[in-house]
Amino acid sequence: MRLSRYFLPILKENPREAEIVSHRLMLRAGMIRQQAAGSFSWLPLGKRVLDKVCQIIREEQDRAGALEILMPTIQSADLWIESGRYNDYGKEMLRIRDRQDRPMLYGPTNEEMVTDIFRAYVKSYKDLPLNLYHIQWKFRDEVRPRFGVMRSREFLMKDAYSFDLDYEGAKAAYNRMFVAYLRTFSRLGLKAIPMRADTGPIGGDLSHEFIILASTGESAVFCHKDFLDLPVPSADVDFSNDEEIAGIVEQWTKPYAATDEMHDEAAWAQVPEDKRLAARGIEVGHIFHFGTKYSKPMKATVMGPDGKEHFVSMGSYGIGPTRLAAAIIEASHDEAGIIWPEAVTPFEIALINMKAGDAECDRVCEQIYAALSASGREVLYDDTDQRPGAKFATADLIGLPWQVIVGPRGVAAGEVEVKSRATGERETLPIEAVANRFSVRR
Repeated sequence: MRLSRYFLPILKENPREAEIVSHRLMLRAGMIRQQAAGSFSWLPLGKRVLDKVCQIIREEQDRAGALEILMPTIQSADLWIESGRYNDYGKEMLRIRDRQDRPMLYGPTNEEMVTDIFRAYVKSYKDLPLNLYHIQWKFRDEVRPRFGVMRSREFLMKDAYSFDLDYEGAKAAYNRMFVAYLRTFSRLGLKAIPMRADTGPIGGDLSHEFIILASTGESAVFCHKDFLDLPVPSADVDFSNDEEIAGIVEQWTKPYAATDEMHDEAAWAQVPEDKRLAARGIEVGHIFHFGTKYSKPMKATVMGPDGKEHFVSMGSYGIGPTRLAAAIIEASHDEAGIIWPEAVTPFEIALINMKAGDAECDRVCEQIYAALSASGREVLYDDTDQRPGAKFATADLIGLPWQVIVGPRGVAAGEVEVKSRATGERETLPIEAVANRFSVRR
């Protein structure tokens, strides 16, 4: 993509309304535009990141055996009245009426609707286990939406819902999602630590928040340093092997880890002092088992092997892709701007023509641009007539992993410069070697 033809509205000054790093950098880098309180448009650069985040989430959900569907954003209030949640949910729910004066709502979550889908089609335990997920927009009318897309009113959510015959089956489904989440966050370039979460009035111990450590995190967290070195399951993990999956979950839940709300000082005191890590964290995912909370009032049953009707045991599993984009920035930035992990970067390489209009610089840039594009690399070619300093500032701000810098002196010597955005390291290469330099994925 040529920058001269791209829509990238860079802001030179820090927006006054932006309170945290990710909000400030997303606005400055032209990723988003705020339309109203807690409401954002995703501009081309941001949309590319969001799509890549969603694709990784989708691949790991599919790998774990979940099946993708797509449910509406507007839901009938009747389902929520049936489950008993319509009057209890609170003012965060946006309630509306259609032209027939029927009560509707903009979905803040989808437990009721997915349960309704399940009960319409699944009648036997032979059709279980089942896990259905979608990636869809949600709306929650937050009292005070803050921090950009980190806590907005309208947001994109991956929500999955598992259905099993009994608790043991539900626990196995929970474990599969637990491992899928470990893999998802690792592929996004994040080190996520699962921390036991409050299960509320339902009880039990099957609820975990996945937290990434960041100095700008919203909550205090306490964990054993062993988490930093635990191996993330590889791509060949066998999700059909319940015992193997349970073993991974046990390994990842044995060391101490808790948010401020669940912190136990007595248990914390048992952690060796040199192994304690107290920091700030950002929640990037939440998994939850709630049993028959929805299947009972909505009469979602299956015929069991004993010939009797059983209320299915359910769980829900959420990740916010819009929130994740901001969380990645919170965890990976410097004073100059964003530093994207390669897995979700909007483009892989910034090709910078330091003297657009110079015949030789233009020729070499076109040569490199064509070669890199032909090899499948995603290149943002800065062919604008801005000054070099402004081009470097833009490249650092938007955070692409690599910069290929083409200037008159280098071209005269048959060389170009390659810079790593993450480390700042630079190397000089012959022009002909640039395509080969990026021919192997790093």
